[in-house]
Amino acid sequence: MSIQSPSVESTDRPELQKAAQEFVDAGFGGLELRVHDEHGEWVGTAGIRELGSTEEPPVDGQFRVGSVTKTFVSTVVLQLVAEGKLELDGAVAGHLPRFELDPRITVRMLLDHTSGLFNYTGEYYPDGTVVAGVPATGKEWAENRLQGYTPDELVEFALAKPARFEPGAEWSYSNTNYTVAALLIEAVTGRTFVEELQTRIVEPLGLTGTVEPGDRTDIPGPHSHGYLRYQDGDEWKVVDVTEQNPSLLFAAGSMLSTTRDLHKFMSALQSGKLVPSELLAQMRTPQPKSGPLNYGLGLFAQDTGTETIYHHNGSAPGGYGALMYSSADGTRTLTAAITMGDAEVDLLQIFPPALERLVKAVFDNTSAPL
Repeated sequence: MSIQSPSVESTDRPELQKAAQEFVDAGFGGLELRVHDEHGEWVGTAGIRELGSTEEPPVDGQFRVGSVTKTFVSTVVLQLVAEGKLELDGAVAGHLPRFELDPRITVRMLLDHTSGLFNYTGEYYPDGTVVAGVPATGKEWAENRLQGYTPDELVEFALAKPARFEPGAEWSYSNTNYTVAALLIEAVTGRTFVEELQTRIVEPLGLTGTVEPGDRTDIPGPHSHGYLRYQDGDEWKVVDVTEQNPSLLFAAGSMLSTTRDLHKFMSALQSGKLVPSELLAQMRTPQPKSGPLNYGLGLFAQDTGTETIYHHNGSAPGGYGALMYSSADGTRTLTAAITMGDAEVDLLQIFPPALERLVKAVFDNTSAPL
C-alpha cells in the first residue's frame, strides 16, 4: 500500500492501512481509501490498478460509484422542495403524465423506496421467488454490457410488471424510484438532470471528476480496471468490464466520481450547505418500514454505538464499488473506491466484516493515530 497524507505529513495511520489492505487480502482487486477527520486527511491505496500489472490504483482515480448516485438525486429533489417547485408529499403522476403512474405515489415514496414500483433490474422476494428484470448481472449482462437504454424505456419496463406492493404499504429498494425521480427533476425544471446536477452540486462544490455519463461507456479520467467473474456453463470466466454502458442505471447507479469529490459532496451535505436543515433532518430520518437498514431519503443511518453516521454505498453491475460515509456534522468522512479482480470472492461472507472493521477504524472515537 502507498500512503499519501499531504495535510498530515507526520501522521501514520496503521489502523487505516490494515483495514484497507484486508479488502485486497480477501480477494478484491484494488482499493483507494480517503479519510478526513480530526487528524487531518489520509489517502491510501492497496492492490493493483489492472490484472497483470503491479501498478497501484491511481490516487483520486475516477470510478463507477453505483448507487451513491441516489444521494445526489435525492439532494437535487430536496432542493426543489425547498424552492417550492415540488411537494415532498405531493403526487408524482401529474408531473409525468406519459407514464400513468399510480396517483398515490408521492415524491417521498420515490426517495424512501416505498412506492412499490417494480425494480427494473429484477425483484427478489423473501420466499425465494425471482422476477427477472433488465439484465444487470452475470453472463447475460457481461455479454451485453455496452447496450444502451433510455430512461423512459427503463420506467416503461418496470411499469409493465406488477407493482411489488401498494404505494406506502411496504419498503423495497428499487432502482426505478430514482430513475423516475430524475425524470421528475427534468419535468419541473425544464432542464436535463445533467444540467441540474452540474449547476446545483458539481460546479458549486468544484467536483472535477463527477459526471453523469449518459451512455458513454469508457471512464475518461485516470482509473483502475474492474473485472467480473461469472459462470458460463461449467466454466468460470473473468472479463474486464471497465467499459460498460451506465445508461442501464440512469440516475440510480450511473455516475462517475472520485473519492475526493465524494468527500466534498458528503461533507457539504451533512454540514447543511446543500439542503435546508429541516429537509436534511427528513433525509436522515429512517423510514420505519426499512427496518434495520435505516433508509431515509437517499441516505442510510448507522448507529456506531457512540454516534449516528450517514452513508450510501454503491456498486456498478460489475467491476466497481463505492463507499461514502460521514459524521452528522460532515467533519469526518470515509470515501473509497473498490475494484473487483479475478479471485473467487464470496461477497456476502467477506465484505460485511471487512467493511465493519474499516468503518470502526474511522469512526470509533476511541481510536487515534499511533
